[in-house]
Amino acid sequence: MQALSVQQPWAFAIARGGKSVSNESVPTAYRGPLLVHASMRVDLKACDSPLIQAAGWDPRDPLATIGAIIAVAELDGVCSAAVRGGSCDCGPWAEPGAHHWHLGGVRALPRPIVALGRSPGLWEPKPALVTEISTMFAATAALDHSS
Repeated sequence: MQALSVQQPWAFAIARGGKSVSNESVPTAYRGPLLVHASMRVDLKACDSPLIQAAGWDPRDPLATIGAIIAVAELDGVCSAAVRGGSCDCGPWAEPGAHHWHLGGVRALPRPIVALGRSPGLWEPKPALVTEISTMFAATAALDHSS
């Protein structure tokens, strides 16, 4: 499993708002589960973006925190057409000139887990962090089935 640090409010938009593309400066061959880490940096200009507002941005939401894992997604593929000046059909979240990392199966964590991240690019989370996230999802599923 790998992790990706993303500035707020973009991380929130992935976790809660249906943002299915992460715009990155480099491609990756990695495919599979990806922890979404809200970095310690905030893109203040983006908070007023119509896309972010449509995603339900709320700075009071626990998933609007910084310095924590807030979601798990699948990194399904990467489109690099826009980097080469070509056109692509990656949707409204895709920025020109970036590699578009396609995220699917996004699951927001029931609560953020404080963690140090790294930028730029992918990083490998500590096994204890992965175990904590798995345990959290299992406990939530057990509660859902019992009610």
